[in-house]
Amino acid sequence: MLVGLLRRACVGFGPVVVAGLMLVCTPAAAAPPKPLPNAADDVFLAARDAVRTGDRERLAAAAAKLPADYPLTPYLAFWQLQTRLKVDDAASIDNAVAAFLERHPNTYLADRLRLEWLLTVGARADWARFEKERMKLIWGDDSQIRCYAQLAKLHGAAEAQRLEVAREARRLLAGTRDSASEGCAALADTLMTSGQLAIWDRVRALVEQNQLATARRIIVQLPKEDAAQAAQILDRPAVWLAAHERRLTEVQRELAIVAIVRLARDDVAQAAKFAQALHLHFTTEQRGIVWGRIGHMAALKHDAQAVEYYKRGGERVGTEHDAARSTEVLEWQVRAALRAGDWNMVRAAIERMPPELRADPAWMYWHARALKLDPAEGAAALAEAQLKRIASSFDFYGALAAEELGQPIAAPPRVPAPSADAVAPFASNAGLARALKFYELGMRVEGHREWNWQLRGLPDAQLQAAAEFARSKGVLDRMISTSDRTRELIDITQRYPAPHREQLAPIAKSAGLDENWVYGLIRQESRFIPDIKSSAGAMGLMQVMPATARYVAKRIGMSDFAPAKITDVDVNLKLGVNYLRLVYDDLDTHPVLATAAYNAGPGRPRAWRSTLTRPVEGAIFAETIPFNETRDYVKRVMTNAAIYAAQFDSAPQSLKARLGTIAPKSAGTTELP
Repeated sequence: MLVGLLRRACVGFGPVVVAGLMLVCTPAAAAPPKPLPNAADDVFLAARDAVRTGDRERLAAAAAKLPADYPLTPYLAFWQLQTRLKVDDAASIDNAVAAFLERHPNTYLADRLRLEWLLTVGARADWARFEKERMKLIWGDDSQIRCYAQLAKLHGAAEAQRLEVAREARRLLAGTRDSASEGCAALADTLMTSGQLAIWDRVRALVEQNQLATARRIIVQLPKEDAAQAAQILDRPAVWLAAHERRLTEVQRELAIVAIVRLARDDVAQAAKFAQALHLHFTTEQRGIVWGRIGHMAALKHDAQAVEYYKRGGERVGTEHDAARSTEVLEWQVRAALRAGDWNMVRAAIERMPPELRADPAWMYWHARALKLDPAEGAAALAEAQLKRIASSFDFYGALAAEELGQPIAAPPRVPAPSADAVAPFASNAGLARALKFYELGMRVEGHREWNWQLRGLPDAQLQAAAEFARSKGVLDRMISTSDRTRELIDITQRYPAPHREQLAPIAKSAGLDENWVYGLIRQESRFIPDIKSSAGAMGLMQVMPATARYVAKRIGMSDFAPAKITDVDVNLKLGVNYLRLVYDDLDTHPVLATAAYNAGPGRPRAWRSTLTRPVEGAIFAETIPFNETRDYVKRVMTNAAIYAAQFDSAPQSLKARLGTIAPKSAGTTELP
């Protein structure tokens, strides 16, 4: 964690203006009032609705009406081309796409169109064109593009290279969550047709990914009797296993693995019972697959047997021969071992991870912690070197690693605000203008794509200036995310602003909550956009659900509450802070549990806590939350809170102390929504 002695002046405010020898803080830019809708906006929104309904005539009519100088006009041509990609003949669509790319070079839309066009080029197996255009993609991290690229590589490989290319393709499919998509399905079919991918491996991978419909389409390629048994397994795995648990042919061993993998998703204990009965029938590699999957599912359910299940699989658990989601199998082996306090397993599982996964700060941190317990010569030095590699990161594991090295969290040194000259060019940036227009129209996802496209490759100073431009436009979420990209230049007032403090501070104090924690939560929930609404219906700074708002309003006696007021800053803060207080009290005033409850509901952290077999560090509890979103949420909110405290209190902070320890306790019940 970056350590500094100086706290930046004017926390939560805009640029610092020098007046004589005094620093005068200018207020942070508030969100500007939304412009009144104009006729061009109406035409654009009508075009968007036409795209959603597939009305090509209405879309064309809107395209004819929209002024050429309207910021979002290129989108209508883009949408019109999208509708043609899979219906026009190859020559026609290729020419149309080329013309669009020429008219809109170096834009997000051009890159996005190239990606979608490449999917059609790959589907028609035009590998020369595919490879030529793929090299021009900027944002090409798409699973189907990767699969088509591997298919192109396989098509062009010399005979001596085909085995290695096929091996790469199998690894790619095994690590792809949506391997049933068109491009990846084409790659898998090619490998199976050429005998380079066993049909059983493919079926098992699809079951692993819960792609059962695609698995059903694959099994029809099996001999009739095998296909019938496989179909039964997909529907009733336990019934098939009960009938075959004493003797297995070679094909039935493969069927049994698929059945156990399928069953483990719903009933871990029963899957383990069948796996134990068939244990001696399996090869070493097959045991790794079976017990790795069972251990993975048990770990997700916080089953105390998870560690034992993993051990039964031996060292083959999580290898390239393991289940399709082998990296997740290993990650959850580490998490199960952390919960159980088995640091030898923590270390061994991390050391079996592929190098790119081991380099993740989470696994570097936990590996270093395991190394510190090893009395062998050199282990402590290796642990310290590993911690130093991540301690400078401005995040959860960076903070924890720094604390292990004796460096508590402190606010970074103050940096000069960007000059007006540095900020000015962003005001004339066409991509940012499109982003701002999207924000006006409430289309935040589309705006984020345009905004982020403009940030590619910018050095720290320009990122800081772009963040300041975002502040001037009242889009504090873009200010934060843009500033978060800097590597060396850390502008803490951009990354961790504190708007509405005159309203929030007394509300937090009245509720008896740590103001820093509330700010940390708001930063994660809404990034200080007061009128934001989630797809689930959560609203405002603290993302309060309407039902929760009504409940809390009644509890605190807010007599003038109305649903229309939820996004009002003062009302939203009162509702959100008081709900946080309710879950805080409901969960024994533990901030980690309350933070998890704010995201996932109070019942879930109660259940997760009830499965503990011993007290654990708050960091371990956070690491082992089974929901990806909630796990990340808790880590970020708690780190945010420590950083806000370092600013507000001008004193070093301990993230470990904030995370505390969580002891086992019965789940009980709660009345909270």
